[in-house]
Formats: sequence, C-alpha cells, structure tokens
Amino acid sequence: MAPNAPIKPWRLTLPEDMYGKLMQHLFPGDGDEHGAIILAGICESDRGLRLVARELHLAIDGQDYVPGKYGYRMLKAQFIQSHILRARDANLAYLAIHNHGGSTSVGFSADDFASHERGYPALVDISRGMPVGALVFATQAVAGDLWFAGNRRADLSEAHVVGNRRQFLYPRPPARPAPAGATYDRQSRLFGDAGQAILSRTRVGLIGLGGAGSILAELLGRLGVGEFVLADPDKAEVSNLPRLIAADFSDVSPWCVPGFLRERFRRFKVDMAARNIRRANQRAQIMALPRDFLDADVAERFKDCDYLFLAADTMSARLLFNAIVNQYGVPGVQVGAKVPVGTDGKVGDVFCVSRTVRPGHGCLWCNGLISPSRLQDEAVPASTKKAYAYVDDPGVAAPSVVTMNAVASAHAADDFLFHMTGLKYENAEMAWFRWNARKGSASYDLPRRHAQCLECSAADDSRLGRGDNFPLPTRPRR
Repeated sequence: MAPNAPIKPWRLTLPEDMYGKLMQHLFPGDGDEHGAIILAGICESDRGLRLVARELHLAIDGQDYVPGKYGYRMLKAQFIQSHILRARDANLAYLAIHNHGGSTSVGFSADDFASHERGYPALVDISRGMPVGALVFATQAVAGDLWFAGNRRADLSEAHVVGNRRQFLYPRPPARPAPAGATYDRQSRLFGDAGQAILSRTRVGLIGLGGAGSILAELLGRLGVGEFVLADPDKAEVSNLPRLIAADFSDVSPWCVPGFLRERFRRFKVDMAARNIRRANQRAQIMALPRDFLDADVAERFKDCDYLFLAADTMSARLLFNAIVNQYGVPGVQVGAKVPVGTDGKVGDVFCVSRTVRPGHGCLWCNGLISPSRLQDEAVPASTKKAYAYVDDPGVAAPSVVTMNAVASAHAADDFLFHMTGLKYENAEMAWFRWNARKGSASYDLPRRHAQCLECSAADDSRLGRGDNFPLPTRPRR
C-alpha cells in the first residue's frame, strides 16, 4: 500500500484489446522490465472514482524507457512530457506503467514510491489538477498509486478487463468468498462461490421495463444480481398484462380505489419490476426511476453500472446507451423483437435479436441502427408533430408477444452471466444473435466498425473512454 493514502481506493476499466497489447509489451518473454503510459477518462459516482483507459502508449526500450538514475529503469523525460501535456489538453488522467515479476500479487518497490514522491506533485501541476499516477503489473495482478492536487493519493482497489468475458485484477488475491448457501447452491455449482459473489456485487442498468425489460429484471433478480438501476417513465396498461412478468389487473385498475382515482394509482413499470426482483432476492438494492432515461440526471445513474440492458426502442435511447458504453467503458446489450405486419395484414419474418455492445465493438452508429431522421422526429414536440401531421412511431401499437421477448431476453441474460463470471471462452462468438421464429433458424450478424467513428473509434475527437469530461447526448429535465 502506498504510504499516507487517505482517499478512497479507485478502480480501473481496460478494454480487452488494449490489455492484450499491454501484456505482450510488458511480458515478451525476456524476464525484463518494460514501460508504457495509459491516458484515461474519469468517472465519478456514488461508487467512488473509476478511470476508463482511452489511450495506450508503449515506451520503446532504449529510447523511451532507459536505465534509471535512482531505480532500475525509467521513462525518459521527453516521453513523459509529451503525454502529460496531451493528458492535460484532453482532460485525461495520466498513468505511467511498468512491470515486476510474479503472477497473482504485485506492489511498488521503495524506489518506485520515492520516484512518485519526487515527480508526481510537479506532474499534477502540469496536468492542471487532473490525476496522475502509476500502475505496476504482474502477469495476473496490478497495483496503482494515484496522485491528486495537494499531494493527496489513493490506491487502486481493482481493475476490470472488459471483453468477451470479464477479467478481474487485484494487487493481491482477494479473500475467499463465503459459500453461496442453499438459495444459490444449484447455480453456483456452475460458476462457484466466487462467481456468485461477483453477481452479488454487480450493478446492472435496465433501460425500459416493458415486455423484454420485465423479463430481464426477473431473470437477473433470480441469478442473485446485487444492484439494479431501473428507468422507464411509463405506467402499466391492460394491453401490457400478457407481457409484463407477474402483472395483474390490480396494477392497472386497483379495485379498492374509486374510478376517478384509478389513473393516479396505476403502477409504474419500474415499481412492478422492483417488486419482482425483491421477490427473488430480498437483499437486492434497487433504484427504481419512473423517469425518462434521456433526462441528464437519470442517465448519470447508469454511467457506473457494470452492465447495461437496453430494452427501449427509441433512437434517442439507443444513442444515449451507445454513448455510455463507449464513453464510460460499460458493456451492454440491446434486446428486441420485431413482428412486421404489412398494411394488407400479411406477417413478415418474425425475429428477435440480442446485440452485445462494448467499447470499440458492436457500435450501434457504425451498424446503421441509429437513424438520424428518426432522431430528428423524436426531438419534435408532440404538439408540433400533430400540427404538421407527423407519424408518431412510438405511439403506433406494434405487435408484441411475450415468447419472442423471452427468447431475446434469455439470450442476453445468459451472455451477461457468462461474461461476468469469466466462463465464456476467449474465442466465443462475437457476432449478434438473431432468431427467426417463422423459419425456426438462428443466424449471426457480424457487426461493423468504422475507423473514424466519433463514438467508438480511437480518433482524437471521439467519445471513446472520455468519461465525465465529455458531454452525453442527454436533455435537461423538463
């Protein structure tokens, strides 16, 4: 532990591709020490501080990483200067990196700490108060020392590597979790007590608690997920009852309430979902927001989730979900079902989809799933639409069937489970799942990625990994 570290420990999120490049650089098989720098966005929430790795800069041995004046090796001054200035100008945190031997435990040496104390107060001044610090890696561990203005500092508690599966890195192996107990005995036989402990401290965000969202809430509650953030402004209607899990007529027409008050007492969908989660897991912590996800203060609650589920189908919700995934390094999935019916009443291909999205992969913009024209239409006030004869797509009652929602939701929840517990194979399918119910066939759509996408690419002006110092596409509360 760093000496005199009074600030609450922080966390780090690393994309899998970046982590792989870093490990190859630090551990090429020569048993020597190597260096690098990461620039990271900042996420501050009720869970504390989290850094989101945006840029990786590898130090060339003998040129950027040279014999040290006080310790074994050091980053050269010119290499440090160019990247601390970039961090300052882009409002990013600066992290210097090197490696030690060992596997599951690692820590800074006395020489390392002395180097931090000599150099980091000046770097904080240059960065104009943005945090600066260091990481030291072993093959399966990482420790961190982060400095703030006023010579305050904090230790790294854990790092998450986000890819097909999630990897957890710590400075030293965590304590063995308590047995899962009888409630989760059968499922913990699959992923162990450690996997059940991961689920119990996982925070998921559910956007939309209608047909698909209510199923997801039920499934995740029964898996033992510990924290939920729910957002949906709508109340239940009679036509929702066949698709909302455990809904009944008292949710839309309370029998004990006079007729003229029944509208007021109709249940919000988020409250019904919270009720179902608590039936499955009384210990779950639930933030049920009967509000629109697009409101800035509501979206704020989702930026530090561990996983997001998008079960709302407006273009604006897709845009904001996609932005949070890339800007804050939060993986997620967009679920949906489509039952196209022509004007002649003929039914087309009935299909459901589960589209995983994570930083740099599966971007909804890159794949044409966010329509600029639909975004523009959704931004037009309802009164204006009516005056100019706009077709209000969200108001059209499209066909919806609980079984189709269940197929998409179960696939998405299963993908989340194997991602969080690390059971997914490294070479697992990365394409998007599509089930065609009329054909009885499954297929996969390989998502595209554009090199200069302003959402998911490493382009200088993209939102990838930018954290709090970059605007989200939200709107002020009305």
